[in-house]
This record gives sequence, structure tokens and C-alpha cells, in this order.
Amino acid sequence: MERRLAAVLAADVAGYSRLMGIDEEGTLAGLKTVRKVIVDPSIASHRGRIVKTTGDGMLVEFGSSVDAIRSAVEIQRSMAEHNPNGPQDRRIEFRIGIHVGDIIFDDNDIFGDGVNIAARLEGICDPGGICVSAVVYDQVDRKIDVSFASRGLQKLKNIERPVDIYFAVLNEAVDASRSVPSAQQVQYCRSIDGVRLAYSRVGTGPPLVKTANWLSHLELDWELPIYRHMLVELARRNTLVRYDARGSGLSDWDVSEMSLDAWVIDLKAVVDASGLERFPLFGYSQGCAVSVAFANRYPNRVSKLILYGGFATGRCKRPSVTEADLDRYNATRTLIRVGWNSDEPTFRQLLTSQLAPTATVEQAAAFNIMQRKSTSPENAVRYYETVSNFDITELLPEVSVPTLVLHAREEIMQPIEEGRRLAAAIPGSRFVSLPGKNHVLLENDPGMAQFLEEVRQFLEMG
Repeated sequence: MERRLAAVLAADVAGYSRLMGIDEEGTLAGLKTVRKVIVDPSIASHRGRIVKTTGDGMLVEFGSSVDAIRSAVEIQRSMAEHNPNGPQDRRIEFRIGIHVGDIIFDDNDIFGDGVNIAARLEGICDPGGICVSAVVYDQVDRKIDVSFASRGLQKLKNIERPVDIYFAVLNEAVDASRSVPSAQQVQYCRSIDGVRLAYSRVGTGPPLVKTANWLSHLELDWELPIYRHMLVELARRNTLVRYDARGSGLSDWDVSEMSLDAWVIDLKAVVDASGLERFPLFGYSQGCAVSVAFANRYPNRVSKLILYGGFATGRCKRPSVTEADLDRYNATRTLIRVGWNSDEPTFRQLLTSQLAPTATVEQAAAFNIMQRKSTSPENAVRYYETVSNFDITELLPEVSVPTLVLHAREEIMQPIEEGRRLAAAIPGSRFVSLPGKNHVLLENDPGMAQFLEEVRQFLEMG
């Protein structure tokens, strides 16, 4: 075995499984063509060595970071020129990650952290993009005609320490369109019964409306390390419109009605105030039920449905509910009522541990803070009661828009079976199971990158 420093390039095809599902032979032929015409010649001309290929991916060794970056930039720019010739949903787009590190050579293969980090950087990269570590950035800065945008320290899966990462700016216009304003615009409107609702717009591009979910807070969601990563990524390509439902966040807390129907009315007030006629709708957790009900009531307003962590029936309405389940439900109601405003976070941690069992200490603390500041104990109980007792089963077969349903495989708050039932009852829906245990998708979740990629592809499909 030999050990030395090397620049490692890891690449794969974004959405490869989806492409194969659409056209297996066409995808294989297209990939073979771009490998022969674009990828392999570029690697060879920059003195790279293809160590191995894995279906849609490859691992390449370069003698220097400059050679690796030049090859990657050449490949991605050539692919950008090649892709407009094909349909949007069948384009082959590479994601590329590059890192310089100590690697082990053994029997023509390479191993070690240098390889692992490059592979993780590729995994978080945008389709058509290049993601590099700070080590690579420091070595190529001002040596090549490409600028880089810092994304800061990122926790990568199975990598012990956070990695400082940068994204290559290959197209200034595209990069500008994906940038996210540092501050969101918070505005107010009124629902049909006079309840004042806070809503926000952030980002650029076509609209994407996110339905309110469990105790949202527009400002804290955007600032704290719980939802921020997901919201930022969604707003890179879209104008993200979201709001605080009645009884929570910056919306009115003193409300007479708390129900699924009231939440649907609130959603209509927000999209009307935003001037949106037709738009894709993203439901999260109980927001899935609100989204389905809205799409049924106003089918001409919704172009697509994205449902994550959803369920058709609350825990008290499920056929499988037991006396023990109802005892836990009543116990949780009591704990929320008596402990919500306590300085001791134990009461709120009961919910946090179910919503995000793998959260770090910092993430859990932030979530506990957000819950306490999002509403009163009385409203928290009303929310919990409403969510636990609705049933939209009869609405599901009436959904008439393209629907994507996603669910974490090992989550305990809403088991994946609930997501499968939701998808099975919606005509023509697509179901995707994501790796992970969290109902609240965290930045370091193994399924976060796949979630964002699935959503991106679904929104871009005609």
C-alpha cells in the first residue's frame, strides 16, 4: 500500500434513478456519449486518472487541485452547452465534489478521508455544480478564472469534523438567481373571520407556497438551526411564500376557532394577499392535510403538491389506536398545558425528542426555544388536539394534481406507514422514502440532500 496527498474528484449524475425509470436505454446511451465526448477527454487532458466508475458515478485522482478544478469546470460548462438539446426532465447533470487529502493507494483503488470527503461534497452539490473544500479553494484561488462562494462550515455525514466548503460560480446569472436575501419580507393580511396573519416572501424565481405546520414562527424559523437550511435551499430557486397559522408565531394568538377548515381559510387569505393565482404547494407534517384540503377545494389554484411527513388521520382517529395510545395522548396534553411556559425545557423536550430524535444539543435547545416563543400553552394544547383528531381520508382520492409524497423511513412521530397510506390513496402520486429518523428534517440529516433533489426535479418537470 502507498500513502500520499492527492486531489480527489468524485462525480455522479443527479437524479440518476429517476432518469433510468423514465428511459433506461436512453439514459445509458446518453451517459455513454457524454463520457466519451466530454468527460473522459477532459480528465485525460488535465492529467487525471479515473480510479473507478460506479454506474452513474466516478472517482478520479489528480496530481494537483488546479488540474482537478480546471477539468471539473470544463466538464460542467460543456455539459451546460450540451443539455439544452434535450428535454428538461431527461437532462444528464453531474454533481462534482473535490478535496485534497491523504489517501491510500491499494490495488489500483484509493481509500481514506480524502476520498470520503470528496464523495460527501459531491452529495451536497447542486446539479451542474462544483463543491470544494477550503483546502482546494486556498490552493486554486486567483490561479483560475472562476470565483467561489463560501457556504461556511458544514457537517458532512460520517465525517468527524465540520468541513469549510465553497461552491464554484460557473454562471453569474444563474448564481445570482439562486442567491437568497439575508432578510425576508414579512407582511400581514386578514383571514375571512378577521384573524391577522403574518406571511413572508423570500428568494427569487417561480413561486412555491409552504403551508404552515406545527407552531411555526417566521422569524425564528429563518434564524435558528432547525428549519433554516431547508428554507434557504428552497428559496434558492423559488420565491418561497410561507406564513404563521392562526394562534402561533407573528399571527394573532387570540383566536376563537382552531380547526382544519380554519387553516385552509388562512392559506387562501395568504395566497390571495400574495397575488398568486396558480402555484405549487408544499405541505409539511399536518400541513399536508391542509394542502390536500386546499387542493380539493380550489383545484384550479394548485399546480403541484409536495407532501413531507404527512398523515391522513390524526393519532386519535386511526383504526389501530389503542387505550395505551389514548393514555399517552392525554398525558401529553397535560404536560403541554402545565409545563409549556416553564423555564425547565423538559416539558417541551418531550415533543422535541419525538420530532427530531437525532438533533444535537444545540439544535434541540433551539427547537425548545422556538416552541415556547411560538404560542401560548392554551394554543399549543388546541393545536395538539386538532392535529390528533382530523381525518382527510375521503379527500385523498379526489386530489387531481401531480403529487410527490416523501417520508423518513425510521421516524417515530409519524411512522412511514402513514406516508405510504397517504400516497396510496392519492391517484398517480409518487412516494419516496428518505433515510433518517427525524420528522423535522435537520441540516445534517442523511435524507436532506435527497429531499431537496427530489423536490427540485419534481418542480422542474413539465
